[in-house]
Formats: sequence, structure tokens, C-alpha cells
Amino acid sequence: MTSYTNTTLAQFFCISTLNAHISIGHRASLCIISSTTTEGRALQISPVTAVRQALAALKAYDDPATFISLKSEVALLDEAAALEAAGPTDKPLYGLIFAVKDNIDAAGLPTTAACPDFAYTPERSAFVVARLEAAGAIVLGKTNLDQFATGLVGVRSPYGVPRNVQRADLVPGGSSSGSAVAVAAGIVDFALGTDTAGSGRIPAGMNGIVGLKPSLGLFSASGMVPACRTLDTISVFAGDVDTAFRVSTVAAAFDAADAYSRQLPAPTLSAMPPRLRVGVPLDAQRKFFGDTAAEASYAEDLQRLEALGAEIVEVDFEPLHAVARLLYEGPWVAERYAATRTLLEASPGSFHPVTRRIIEGARGLTAVSAFEATYRLMDLKRDVAPLLSSLDCLAVPTVPRAYTVAELAADPITLNSNLGSYTNFVNLLDLAALSVPTGTRSDGLRGSLTLIGKANSDGYLAGIGAALTGEVLSTPLRAAAERIEIAVVGAHLSGLPLNGELTALGGSFVREADTTRDYRLFALPGTVPPKPGLLRVGDGTGAAIATEVWSLDAAGFGAFVAKIPAPLGVGTLRFADGTTAKGFLVEAEAVGNARDISEFGGWRKFLAAKVLA
Repeated sequence: MTSYTNTTLAQFFCISTLNAHISIGHRASLCIISSTTTEGRALQISPVTAVRQALAALKAYDDPATFISLKSEVALLDEAAALEAAGPTDKPLYGLIFAVKDNIDAAGLPTTAACPDFAYTPERSAFVVARLEAAGAIVLGKTNLDQFATGLVGVRSPYGVPRNVQRADLVPGGSSSGSAVAVAAGIVDFALGTDTAGSGRIPAGMNGIVGLKPSLGLFSASGMVPACRTLDTISVFAGDVDTAFRVSTVAAAFDAADAYSRQLPAPTLSAMPPRLRVGVPLDAQRKFFGDTAAEASYAEDLQRLEALGAEIVEVDFEPLHAVARLLYEGPWVAERYAATRTLLEASPGSFHPVTRRIIEGARGLTAVSAFEATYRLMDLKRDVAPLLSSLDCLAVPTVPRAYTVAELAADPITLNSNLGSYTNFVNLLDLAALSVPTGTRSDGLRGSLTLIGKANSDGYLAGIGAALTGEVLSTPLRAAAERIEIAVVGAHLSGLPLNGELTALGGSFVREADTTRDYRLFALPGTVPPKPGLLRVGDGTGAAIATEVWSLDAAGFGAFVAKIPAPLGVGTLRFADGTTAKGFLVEAEAVGNARDISEFGGWRKFLAAKVLA
């Protein structure tokens, strides 16, 4: 590891001799525009140039509260030069500059968790940081946060309040405040945050960028100061979905040293499916706390989803809000006490007053409280399971209301809780989430919508998010070599009852494809839910049948095929474009009494015709 001298942000502004000027946000927009070529390959820029651009953008933004510590300019340029000399081979993040929330270790830089008396200097980087560095990304420095990652506001730090990029009087959002600001200001290409109750989503929404909260256990927590160890995850901020997802594919890996790391399928990008069912709160349950611009923006976001083929389904959110209340009103706050107990009991004055007030509230909790809340959570999980399984994802406002710093000072607890209205339940229910910037609100701020899906749906959500933002993603949508394409023709089509079986196994939508004219489609009698059977014929009487092609890893494919009931099976389907894929076929003897529906050209059109009949 390259040795270097650390410097504080204030020292950097004093010693920097760079005179180049980059307008605020320019670096981030450059990354969005030039991150891919028309062939979908990542462009490579000089790491030395990237470092100089980042330092110039940092100087131009001129906010000492964004970073807590930085690598020295000399060390950064030396590191970039060494990377440049080694070349970009096998470095998918070559030349990207990133920031690290200061509750995650970066070798040689102090980890403070925004508490000076807690500070230590790690000899090695956190598991995720090390993976990103090995992939060619360069750490610029450590970013500010709500102390010990306790808060959604970004104002609970002795290092100051990072300036909101959209409007200076607004809170930056927390707890990953500095990370979101560093990306939104164009200083870095991406940044790491953490997310327990929404800390990887609220700051993204407040600053008009992307916030990716992965499935729990997809990213290792080794080298991260815990807030609630059972619920924490490292998260990713970026200016666009493509960058955030590319970073997540590098960061994701099983870590045997982290007891909460899980061997999940590698995140694989999904295209936006042709149909999907999106759950939203009942109109009467939508919370905006008087922010009419946020309310109007959310309505417009739902219209965008509908225009992309989504069916908007209003659902009762009260069970989800009940789960959310457990996070701070229940004994999970005791995990924060466990993480900070030694310092809190020895030196309570080291804590921010609001942080101390929250964490010390756990002192009255008992093991009985913990078990009672666990039982309550399991009951609620059982209650919401049918709801979640009936939907492809949820779509909620990221930020119910954009509060000002002054408003938070007057009522720090209640308003923080309001910000978490649509975030606090996600990790308790083991869900993935992605917040994306949407249209400009009536007050000039960027709208922000959060998509929430089941565990393993990270790539699925990324595809929907990219469609919402109008991005052309660099990651290939065709199945990677280690994945298997599977064509579905009936109840597993997107938006239909069994599609969740695919997404639960990490399935990714690849494309729509019509078969060659060698097949006939039959409505099989007595099946629940109703299913068709696709039969290959060789007598010249076949038709082109519409299918959807998805991809699964080998384990997922095996699990999926094992569930297929007779008389259905899997064979190789041929498509009109000359490609092939594994797909559903039916045994010939099973269609004797079945209705031939080939004339409709596909199961979806047949269902639509039945509704209209």
C-alpha cells in the first residue's frame, strides 16, 4: 500500500496550488455523458487527470464540512501515477475517484465515525474498499456523517454540516451526508455510505443523485463501524444508475470474516420488464408533511412508471409503517448502545447531544423487550409476505419533505423520524432499494423516487431505475457466460402471478423474443394459476409465439427447473432472430383436450382477449 501523509480538509485548502476550475457538478456530469461508448465499453481516462479534476472540484465547491480527512495531494498523484503505469487491465473501475464515509476503514486515514474521541487509524482498508481499490478506483478521503451513523439529517456532527448541493439552507440528509454531497458536487465519481434506516437513500434524494442500498449481506461489513450490526449495509452513491451498479458488482462478494455476509447470487443487471406490478401507498396514507411540491413530484413519478408499462397498485402501507416504528421505538436502538457502550460510559461528553440522547434511551431496554419486539417483527413479516410476493416492487417517495437546517434545530427528533417514513422498514424486512433522481419539482429541487424489492432484486431494480432516468447502461443485458437464459411463455411472464419465482432467484429480464413458426400454444385445462403449454410441431402448421427471455445463475436455474410441474418441461427454443434459449415445452399427450390458442400469438394477448370477451 502506498504510504502518504494525511491532511484535513482545511489544510488542503491552504496548501493546494491547483488553479484549475471545474464548475460544481461538472465532473459528475462528465462521468454520466462519457462513461460508455456506443458499444457499451467503459471509457478509460488518465488516473492522474482524474485526481486533478477531483481536487479542482473539491476546491471549487469550497465546503470544509463535506470531508473529515483527505489524502494529501502528493500521495494522490503518486497513487494515480502508479495506477496509470500498471494500466487498466482487469480494473473495471480504472481511474474512478471515490469517497468513503468515515465509519468505514480506508488504510492510513483516521476512522472517526464523526466522534474525535473515538478515532483510530486502520492499517488496512475495509473489505469493500479494498475490492474497489483493487479494481482501479482511488480513495480521495473520508466524508462527514451523522455521528455514529445515527440520524437521517446530516447535521449531527462536530465537523459541521455539509452544504446541500441543491439549496444551502436544506439539510444534506444523513447519516451519509458528506458522501452524497461529494458525489452531487462533482468531486468524486462515486462514494460509499452506509444504510440502516435510510442513510444510503435520504441523502441521495436530498442532493439529487442515485443511492443504491444493496440486499443485506451482499456487501461485507468487515471494516465498518456498526450502528445496528444485524441491519447495516454499506451503500453506494453515484450520479447515475450505471456507475452505482458497476460499483456494486465489484463490491459484492462473500466474506467469511463477516458473520452477516451471505452467499447471494452476483448482482446481474435486468432490463426493464415489459410489465410489472408496482405497489404504492393508499392515497390517504401518503405522507408529505405539507410539502406540496414533493406530493406533486411523486404523482408525476407514478405517471412515468405507468408510461413504462407498470401497473400501479395501491396497497395498505400500515403494516410496513408498523415495522418501521420498531426500528427506533423498539429495542433495535440497543444495538447502537452495544456498538458505542465503552466510549459512552467512559466519556458521555464525547457524543453529540442528540446522538447521546437517542443511544442512551436504550439503557432501559431489557432482553424481554428484545424478544417481544422480535416476535412482533416476525408476525409483521408474515403479514406483509403475501403483499410483497404479489408485487414486483414498491415505489415510494425518497424524501417526504425537504426540511431546512433551521427546522431541524427546532425539532430534531420528530423531523428526523418523518424523513424515515418510507425507509425505516426496508432493512428490517430484508429488502433491497434504489433511489433515483426524477423530474424537477415545482420548487426547483430534483424529485426522487425509491424502488424497493425483495432480497436479490438489486439488478432488477437497477434496470427499472435506469429506465426511469432514461439511461443507456454500459453493462451488457445478454446473460453472462456463467448464467443460463430461460424463455417463459405463460404465468412466469412479467406482471403475471408466477414471475416472482424468477425474481426471487435473482432472475434478470433480458429481452422479448418471438419463436420461429414451429410452435403451437395451448391453454392447459385445470391449472392453477392458469398456464399454457408450448408444443413444437414439424408439420408446417406452427406459429410465432411471444416469449420473454430471462437469465439465472446455475443454482437459480436448477432451483427454478425443479419446480416445473408435469406435463411441462424444459427444452431448447428457437427464435425468429436466429438465437436459442432453454424454455418451457409441454408433452404432446397433454394437449389432446387443451384449447389451441396459437392464433393469439402469445399468452398475454390471450388473457387480454378473455378479459374483453
